[in-house]
This record gives sequence, structure tokens and C-alpha cells, in this order.
Amino acid sequence: MGPIALAAGAVAVGGVAVAVPRARRQLDERAAPMAGLVAAFVFAAQMLNFPVAGGTSGHLLGGALAAILVGPYAGLLAVAIVLLVQALVFADGGLTALGVNVTTMALVTVVVAYPLFRLLVRTLPVSRASVTAAAFVSALVSVPASALAFVLLFAVGGAVDIPLGTFTAAMGGVHVLIGIGEGLITAAAVAAVVAVRPDLVYGARGLDLRAAAPLRGGEAAGAA
Repeated sequence: MGPIALAAGAVAVGGVAVAVPRARRQLDERAAPMAGLVAAFVFAAQMLNFPVAGGTSGHLLGGALAAILVGPYAGLLAVAIVLLVQALVFADGGLTALGVNVTTMALVTVVVAYPLFRLLVRTLPVSRASVTAAAFVSALVSVPASALAFVLLFAVGGAVDIPLGTFTAAMGGVHVLIGIGEGLITAAAVAAVVAVRPDLVYGARGLDLRAAAPLRGGEAAGAA
């Protein structure tokens, strides 16, 4: 698995190197504070596991949520930083697995979730409900995609002792269930932000969600 860890590390470093200059352009005065909040939320949420069928458990990956809220490049960096801190401070996964974790949990989830989210919000009617639904679907799909990337790495490294089809089916099935949890958490977080400050949702920029936003107290009183 050593060569695969090195190869995944190179992919992770390359992804981060591409993201850094582009993230600077995404992190304006609105997105920069949000990026810090997103990283903190993902860090805390990844520490909490929720039960899945068969005695397994899962936790938030956060790539979809980060990409939707602060943009794909800044989102990738936010999740990568979370994984780095977990590896250094809590020995969660360890440094040898950091490249694999960043590749599968940050890079793959962002690359899958953000384009899918943008496709859905452009296709569905413009509304807060549509943004929430798009966040749910994109987050759900990103989790089994991450699992399949992990399976591919293990298959290439020859570390799978059971038939590849069986391993793929098992990983895919469990991670679809984990993806439902990821989708629910992501949708709830995005819906909460859209309800009060739709302009802070990077992935929804360009959509006119102002009419769907609730009236503030002063505006409601003035209208009365």
C-alpha cells in the first residue's frame, strides 16, 4: 500500500496546490469568515459518528457542504486542513494515510458534489427549497463516490483480500446509507444559511433568492 499512499499523497498535494491561488479569489469579505466557520463545523462533525446498518457507523465528510457554502477551491482547502489537524493532533488516520484521506474525502467529494449542485440549482425552479434539495442530493452522491475512489486505490494497490465486486458492493451499499446522513446534515446547514443570508451560499450566487428570504422585523413592521 506504500506506493499507493505516495501516489495519493501526490494527487492530494497537486489538488491543494491548484486550489490555493483560486481559493484566494473565492474568499472575499463574505466567504472568508464563512470558510473558518465551515472548517470548524466540519471538524466538530467529523468527530461524531452516527450508526449505520450492520453495526457500522459513519461521520460527515464535509466536502459537499464546504464547497456549496464557500466554493469548491476554498471548500477543498477547508476539509484538507481539518484532515491535517486531525492527523497531527489526534492521530486520526495518521500521516501515512493523509494523502488517501485528502484525495477521497476532500478532493473527490468536492469534484463530484459541486458540479452536481450547480447543475441541479440551474435545472430546478429557483427557490430555497430547490437549493436545499440540491445540497441533499449532491452530498449524498459524494459519499459513495468517495468510497468508490477508496476501493479503486485499494484495488490498484492489491490490498483487497476478497473479490473486488464483493468489496465494491459492500462499500457502496454502506456508504449510500452514510450518504443519506451526509445529505441530511448538509441540507439542514445550507437551508439554515439560505433562510437568513442567501448571499453567503457561494454555490447559489447568481440565483435570485431574495424574494424567498423571510422579512426582517423592521421590514415586516414597515409593511404593516
